[in-house]
Amino acid sequence: MPKRQDIKKVLVIGSGPIVIGQAAEFDYAGTQACLALREEGYEVILCNSNPATIMTDTTVADKVYMEPLNLEYIAKIIRHERPDAILPGIGGQTGLNLAMQLEKKGILKECRTELLGTKSESIERAEDRELFKELCESLGEPVLPSDIANSMEEGLKVAKEIGYPVVLRPAFTLGGTGGGFADNEEEFLQIMKNALSLSPVHQVLIEKSIKGFKEIEYEVIRDSNDTAITICNMENLDPVGIHTGDSIVVCPSQTLTNKEYHMLRDSALKIIRALKIEGGCNVQFALDPKSFQYYLIEVNPRVSRSSALASKASGYPIARVSAKIGVGMTLDEIRIANTPASFEPTLDYVVTKMPRFPFDKFTDANNKLGTQMKATGEVMSIGRTFEESLLKAIRSLEIGVWHLHHKKFDEISVADLLDYIKDGCDDRIYAIAELLRKGIEIDTICKNTQIDRFFIRKLKNIIDEEGALKYSVGNTDELIKAKKMGFSDKEIALLWNKPENEVFKTRKEACIMPVYKMIDTCASEFDSYIPYFYSTYEGENESKVSDKKKVIVLGSGPIRIGQGVEFDYSTVHAVKTIKAAGFEAIIINNNPETVSTDYTTSDKLYFEPLTPEDVMNIIELENAEGVIVTLGGQTAVNLAQPLVDRGVKIIGTDCAAIDKAENRDAFEKLLKELGIPQPPGRAVTNIEDGIKAAEEIGYPVLVRPSFVLGGRAMQIVAKEEALRHYLKTAVEIDEDKPVLVDKYIRGKELEVDAICDGKSVFVPGIMELVERTGVHSGDSISVYPTYSVSEKVKKTILDYTEKLGLGIGIIGLFNIQFIVDEKENVYIIEVNPRSSRTVPFLSKSTGYSLADIATLVILGKSLKEQGITEVYPDEKMRHYVKAPAFSFSKLNGMDSYLSPEMKSTGEAIGYDDKFPRAMYKALTASGMKLQNYGTVVVTLADEDKEEALPLVKRFYDMGFNIEATIGTAEFLKKHGIKTRILRKLSEGSTEILEAIRAGYVSYVICTRAILSGVHYEDGVAIRRTATENNITMFTSLDTVKVLLDVLEEMTIGISTIDA
Repeated sequence: MPKRQDIKKVLVIGSGPIVIGQAAEFDYAGTQACLALREEGYEVILCNSNPATIMTDTTVADKVYMEPLNLEYIAKIIRHERPDAILPGIGGQTGLNLAMQLEKKGILKECRTELLGTKSESIERAEDRELFKELCESLGEPVLPSDIANSMEEGLKVAKEIGYPVVLRPAFTLGGTGGGFADNEEEFLQIMKNALSLSPVHQVLIEKSIKGFKEIEYEVIRDSNDTAITICNMENLDPVGIHTGDSIVVCPSQTLTNKEYHMLRDSALKIIRALKIEGGCNVQFALDPKSFQYYLIEVNPRVSRSSALASKASGYPIARVSAKIGVGMTLDEIRIANTPASFEPTLDYVVTKMPRFPFDKFTDANNKLGTQMKATGEVMSIGRTFEESLLKAIRSLEIGVWHLHHKKFDEISVADLLDYIKDGCDDRIYAIAELLRKGIEIDTICKNTQIDRFFIRKLKNIIDEEGALKYSVGNTDELIKAKKMGFSDKEIALLWNKPENEVFKTRKEACIMPVYKMIDTCASEFDSYIPYFYSTYEGENESKVSDKKKVIVLGSGPIRIGQGVEFDYSTVHAVKTIKAAGFEAIIINNNPETVSTDYTTSDKLYFEPLTPEDVMNIIELENAEGVIVTLGGQTAVNLAQPLVDRGVKIIGTDCAAIDKAENRDAFEKLLKELGIPQPPGRAVTNIEDGIKAAEEIGYPVLVRPSFVLGGRAMQIVAKEEALRHYLKTAVEIDEDKPVLVDKYIRGKELEVDAICDGKSVFVPGIMELVERTGVHSGDSISVYPTYSVSEKVKKTILDYTEKLGLGIGIIGLFNIQFIVDEKENVYIIEVNPRSSRTVPFLSKSTGYSLADIATLVILGKSLKEQGITEVYPDEKMRHYVKAPAFSFSKLNGMDSYLSPEMKSTGEAIGYDDKFPRAMYKALTASGMKLQNYGTVVVTLADEDKEEALPLVKRFYDMGFNIEATIGTAEFLKKHGIKTRILRKLSEGSTEILEAIRAGYVSYVICTRAILSGVHYEDGVAIRRTATENNITMFTSLDTVKVLLDVLEEMTIGISTIDA
């Protein structure tokens, strides 16, 4: 059926800020869908509140609304725009839930707007556990014995009937939030309580646990003509029990027999036909490894996380095809390169996805994996064998590991290792490798992990090859074998006890160089050239090298805290600009979730690890004009020096300039020359020097390792014992790894993103952070234009920015963070000689596309030639606010106070002509629950009491009840605020925790002593309980102040007639 002509305008709902469980894969899907609809001539209206992504660029849709994704705002947009239809299956669970709410509330009917793609009845049948169970039973498809409970009593009854172990899944939550396994009644009570409170409908599914079954997924697609195909299937290396987002996933499946493969494929196609799915869909199965018994776990009637992986693994653009199916087209009418979309892709390679966890940043979070997703991002790698694919994935992760070996397991006993691998955790695969090195039988490992023998055998192949290499130093036959297995030069060099460049030389002389194979969706059944490549060591090279001038852009690798999708935004912009300037644009990246790794973005895409060796191999082949390293975050910047050492030309900011900004001594020298102040401090290389430095500078001090991203292991310490503890436990301190000890200056923090072309500097905007110094800028609320600093301060900031850009030698983008103290002295915190996290927000707020301007500068076009002649343009009259989004509820065990260590996973934007309204929108969009009534629980560090008093009084005057811990309560009472005392743990009572759990608390204010350095365990428990019960919590009084401004502005007051 050809596309529908009765529809002209389509609304696409995005997925909002990035949180664990719903990340950049939905921005990739949304961008694809918007472009696909525009390709077919439809007008596209986009709603998404995430400023960090390319999806909310004004070039992606005809109109972009970056408003909060809730019913109130989406309804306003629909009433204003009157779209003919909505495409709901693209914005993850957020988009789907909103579309269902709009239909239930009658808004779609009122505005004559229809849902495209899968019908709402089908969505409901797939999402509602009971209806889904009925459907499966009617089709004769096996589902797990389960029941729904709406209360603790019902839950206990169900668990008894089914029999332990059971698994709990709260209804309508993201990424498995609040779910878990219970082996007995005690564990059940704990998980059930949390699950009931987290489910918006207070409904929990309790089902039989099938831990230990294989988890298999099928990515399928169907059109309105009932043509249905399988795009690919995927197998989790970990058995059922670990969220698929946290598991190592292999595509296509490796351990299924032909019978099993077709049995599950038939079941997946049968179920999507019965559900009448129109578009992409993900079906998850659990398969008993000892029989042909399988169960359907769930069906996602939308584009899911796995769809992004399946799209990149197969080269089949699921979201693009789904969008076109939504407007009535059928698979045989939609073209992918040379083939119709109704052809099933064929894979002649192995794809491995490995999750990237935040445990390196959150050492206090529990790294045990379960049904609740914890990964912040993922990498994907492609090879001819599982071994090659796995080793490429490991070195893509950027966790300080380049091979199947983690030094933390070197000294651990066999008994402890066998115990460690029983539970799934983020680094289990390295522990298994260590056991294999120690000669433990494959069967023993299989029994302890329930991982299939096939995978353990493959790991053993890698370990055996290590041994073979050790005994054949310099042997080229063994070298070829190791390279085919995916070994890196770095690992071979270690085993041979030689420098890495010598291994490279040996390889080059023996002509052992990788070839690049194409991913063409149809395993070359049809003649097509898709510029999407992976490396391997075998015959024919399929990457055709053109004679055009080429520029290579290095991507930013996996999404992690501190380096998110914002860097992909800059990468994509750069590529578009490079293409427009007449060069061939080549991307190297390994993140399957992003737009930069869509092969239609660049002229050529290499899906490879971002290591010196892997990047060098491509540069040798392509012979590019230069490589841009300043757009892919710290990942790409860290590659600059190794590439220059290997003779590569870096264009834009060079290594000397990067070193000037990042090397402490060089930077301090430059600041002295320029006469720019910074907080006093020094770099130390042992514990005693650190103590001495702190004494001379004066406490409190800010300590951190040099060369950090996202404030990893940054702390403010106020006492010698705390500093000793930090230097002993938090960081590795030695000659190579100095620790910075700086004076902590309390003041306002400001930030700029600027562009320098070597002659002049352009600063599109200055951002002011709401929270004072001591909270990482990525966790602060950021405001453009500034709202409380003088013209004098701004002038100083612009002056320093100009001097630093030219003084460092920046060519392209750079970012500077400043402190302003109460006397209006301006200090420099740091300069990042690269694109930063705030580039997309500032670009969208100011209307200047920073990444495009910077790329042209890098290519040699000056600011003046681009028509930019002023340093600082007029500020916008509107207010723009960027608010952080956190995923604390996903990481149990983690303390959620804000500190110099970055903790947010995403961000949302709010904008309005009035500042408090912009702030309200940003806070709402970031997922904060804003209520103008209820109870506020307050527990304050002594040093914060005076400052907090007027704030608590404002809550009190608005009609809030105030409850507080004893010290805070006495203080508030003394100042005339009626306060109810709550006793805490250190007083032998759980009263305060019970109050937070009881459901009547709107806000918890819990500050932590910085200056006195006294921390109580009570604070940790209070913050954790607030997080677990989804209560808005503040650890910074600056945030409380802006919240009060918002509440007072948005609340209509009451008064007597004669007041």
